[in-house]
Amino acid sequence: MASDHYDVIIIGSGPGGGTMAWSLARTGKRILLIERGDYLRRGRDMWDSKTVFVDAKYQARETWYSSDGASFHPGLHYNVGGNSKFYGAVMFRLRERDFGEIRHPDGVAPAWPVGYDTFEPYYQAAEELFAVHGLRGEDPTEPPSTRPYTKPPVSHEPRIQELFDNLKRIGHHPFHLPVGVLLDEDRHGEALPHSPCVRCDAFDGYPCPTNGKADSQIMVVDPALRTHDNLTLLTRTYVEKLTTDASGHSVTGVLAVTQGGGRITLTSDIVVVACGALSSALLLLRSASDAHPRGLANASDQVGRNYMRHNNSTVLAVSKTPNPTRFQKTLGLNDFYFRSEDWEYPLGHIQMVGKSDGVQVHGEGLPKFLQWLPEMPFDYMAKHSIDFWLTSEDIPLPENRVHYQDGRVYLDVRETNMEGHHRLKHKLEQICNQVDIHPHLFDRSLYLGKDTPIGGTAHQAGTLRFGTDPATSVLDTDCKAHELDNLYVTDASFFPSIGAVNPTLTIVANALRVADVIAARLAA
Repeated sequence: MASDHYDVIIIGSGPGGGTMAWSLARTGKRILLIERGDYLRRGRDMWDSKTVFVDAKYQARETWYSSDGASFHPGLHYNVGGNSKFYGAVMFRLRERDFGEIRHPDGVAPAWPVGYDTFEPYYQAAEELFAVHGLRGEDPTEPPSTRPYTKPPVSHEPRIQELFDNLKRIGHHPFHLPVGVLLDEDRHGEALPHSPCVRCDAFDGYPCPTNGKADSQIMVVDPALRTHDNLTLLTRTYVEKLTTDASGHSVTGVLAVTQGGGRITLTSDIVVVACGALSSALLLLRSASDAHPRGLANASDQVGRNYMRHNNSTVLAVSKTPNPTRFQKTLGLNDFYFRSEDWEYPLGHIQMVGKSDGVQVHGEGLPKFLQWLPEMPFDYMAKHSIDFWLTSEDIPLPENRVHYQDGRVYLDVRETNMEGHHRLKHKLEQICNQVDIHPHLFDRSLYLGKDTPIGGTAHQAGTLRFGTDPATSVLDTDCKAHELDNLYVTDASFFPSIGAVNPTLTIVANALRVADVIAARLAA
């Protein structure tokens, strides 16, 4: 393999890299997809909350450091399919206004260099590619679309349907979440015998042993490998650095280490980096050379900077009546996305999250919870739990960055726009008080990853943002590095701002968009 030359090498098999591999494989060119990890081994422990959340079995065994020197374990996963094996599979388009400048009390989320109209056809293709189930017209903030969802919305189970109806009764606009899932239901909302998804309670945050989640491995990597023998997948291979020609204008080599410790050098005409916003930036920083002394493509000193991860919270509320829901992730609310009646700035997005069980409640270690309900055992609490995910936009700051220092990885994060996030949580508390739910919300920290600050690394973005000015951006509008003629990036690194919805669909849509650019280049 060390002597093989490819037309395109793609580094990373998550939604950005996997989708790129799927799209370029159709060109007939020689494509190599490199993955640092391996396929996850399917088994019952994929459904075990202690294994997944408390023990964090599948998370990367790495130690990183914060700006104050404290150590933590990043919530990253190295495996075929990347972090999408563990995501909640909610796949939103950014709102049309998110592509413009958004003002917050702490500053401005900058406009994108291209508009929503550039992304719309790729959003549609991405929804179809990742089997997104949804229903147009329920969410007043949804952007224009040319066609309806090709898959029907995932039905609400009775307790969530009751919540849906109660929200509408008090004047809100709940909607069915757009979920990427391989699910076929009967008219009663039960999974049909042939359905890969069985509507279990271990979907959100868990890997799926039945292959029912629309993740990158299931939807693009494996189908492309089955169909195209011109695509090769190389697993358990860590890319140390990229090398360039003497001028520094072209990537000439991909230097990698195999699981056995052997070093290989691979070459290609085009290189696509899609390791995730944090790991992609670290790869370019590791690739410093005489031609690129601050890191590859880093003359602007923007590589690793402008890191965003949303202001995310997962909270548990206690229903006054039992909540026997299994597949809870079906309902969303965007009534406070851009503003509220008492706040002129955006608050953010509310959606359901995976159902808590007694093991998770016990593992959270919630002293306030136990003081409030000392007589309730953990299983009883979980039986009555209704769980929400809250997302607010954070602002890209140059000092929010990932970088190396003394051989260690440092992640510097200064929170922004937290007042809006706290207001969003308060809105949810007020709503709960009106819909038969106790108005007390308790943080679920395990879902976001142990030992990480609010938001963790769940929605990492922005470290290699795209733009028209090489002095303030790393990539051009085609996501090609300004300084190199054959290096592209297709994970969430390119985001100049992040909105307040899950970023995965935008990653997939952008990978399809950039794949068209690269395919045209290969054809020429």
